[in-house]
Amino acid sequence: MGGLSLWHWVIVALVVLVLYGRGKISETMGDFGRGIKSFRKGMAEEDTPPPATRPAPPPQIPAQSDAAPAPAATPAPSDTEKQQ
Repeated sequence: MGGLSLWHWVIVALVVLVLYGRGKISETMGDFGRGIKSFRKGMAEEDTPPPATRPAPPPQIPAQSDAAPAPAATPAPSDTEKQQ
Protein backbone atom coordinates (compact mmCIF):
# COMPACT_ATOMS: atom_id res chain seq x y z
CA MET A 1 0.00 0.00 0.00
CA GLY A 2 2.87 2.41 0.79
CA GLY A 3 5.12 1.42 -2.14
CA LEU A 4 5.11 2.97 -5.58
CA SER A 5 5.05 0.68 -8.57
CA LEU A 6 6.85 1.16 -11.88
CA TRP A 7 3.74 2.74 -13.43
CA HIS A 8 3.63 5.39 -10.73
CA TRP A 9 7.22 6.39 -11.51
CA VAL A 10 6.48 6.47 -15.27
CA ILE A 11 3.56 8.83 -14.68
CA VAL A 12 5.66 11.06 -12.41
CA ALA A 13 8.42 11.18 -15.05
CA LEU A 14 5.92 12.14 -17.77
CA VAL A 15 4.46 14.92 -15.62
CA VAL A 16 7.96 16.27 -14.93
CA LEU A 17 8.77 16.20 -18.67
CA VAL A 18 5.56 18.05 -19.52
CA LEU A 19 6.11 20.71 -16.84
CA TYR A 20 9.80 21.42 -17.39
CA GLY A 21 10.44 20.29 -20.95
CA ARG A 22 13.27 18.16 -22.25
CA GLY A 23 15.70 21.07 -22.75
CA LYS A 24 15.42 22.37 -19.19
CA ILE A 25 15.97 18.89 -17.73
CA SER A 26 19.05 18.24 -19.88
CA GLU A 27 20.44 21.66 -18.92
CA THR A 28 19.88 20.89 -15.24
CA MET A 29 21.56 17.50 -15.58
CA GLY A 30 24.54 19.16 -17.32
CA ASP A 31 24.86 21.63 -14.44
CA PHE A 32 24.63 18.74 -12.00
CA GLY A 33 27.44 16.90 -13.84
CA ARG A 34 29.67 19.99 -13.82
CA GLY A 35 29.03 20.37 -10.10
CA ILE A 36 30.12 16.78 -9.46
CA LYS A 37 33.28 17.29 -11.54
CA SER A 38 34.09 20.45 -9.61
CA PHE A 39 33.52 18.65 -6.32
CA ARG A 40 35.83 15.80 -7.32
CA LYS A 41 38.51 18.25 -8.44
CA GLY A 42 38.25 20.07 -5.11
CA MET A 43 38.58 16.81 -3.20
CA ALA A 44 41.67 15.87 -5.26
CA GLU A 45 43.26 19.29 -4.60
CA GLU A 46 42.62 18.87 -0.89
CA ASP A 47 44.79 15.73 -0.85
CA THR A 48 47.81 17.50 -2.37
CA PRO A 49 49.68 19.90 -0.08
CA PRO A 50 49.83 23.52 -1.25
CA PRO A 51 53.19 24.79 -2.51
CA ALA A 52 55.37 26.34 0.17
CA THR A 53 55.41 30.10 -0.06
CA ARG A 54 57.20 32.58 2.13
CA PRO A 55 55.41 35.77 3.03
CA ALA A 56 56.91 38.94 1.62
CA PRO A 57 59.11 40.85 4.06
CA PRO A 58 57.71 44.15 5.31
CA PRO A 59 58.85 47.20 3.33
CA GLN A 60 61.94 48.96 4.69
CA ILE A 61 61.25 52.52 5.73
CA PRO A 62 64.39 54.65 6.03
CA ALA A 63 64.85 56.28 9.41
CA GLN A 64 64.55 60.02 9.30
CA SER A 65 67.13 61.94 11.26
CA ASP A 66 67.56 65.59 12.07
CA ALA A 67 71.17 65.55 10.81
CA ALA A 68 72.09 67.15 7.50
CA PRO A 69 72.16 64.84 4.51
CA ALA A 70 75.51 63.43 3.42
CA PRO A 71 77.20 65.31 0.56
CA ALA A 72 76.85 63.80 -2.87
CA ALA A 73 79.87 61.93 -4.19
CA THR A 74 81.74 63.55 -7.07
CA PRO A 75 82.00 61.42 -10.19
CA ALA A 76 85.38 59.91 -10.97
CA PRO A 77 87.15 61.35 -14.02
CA SER A 78 86.74 59.29 -17.14
CA ASP A 79 89.67 57.93 -19.19
CA THR A 80 89.41 60.70 -21.76
CA GLU A 81 89.61 63.39 -19.06
CA LYS A 82 92.69 61.75 -17.54
CA GLN A 83 94.55 61.88 -20.87
CA GLN A 84 94.02 65.60 -21.39
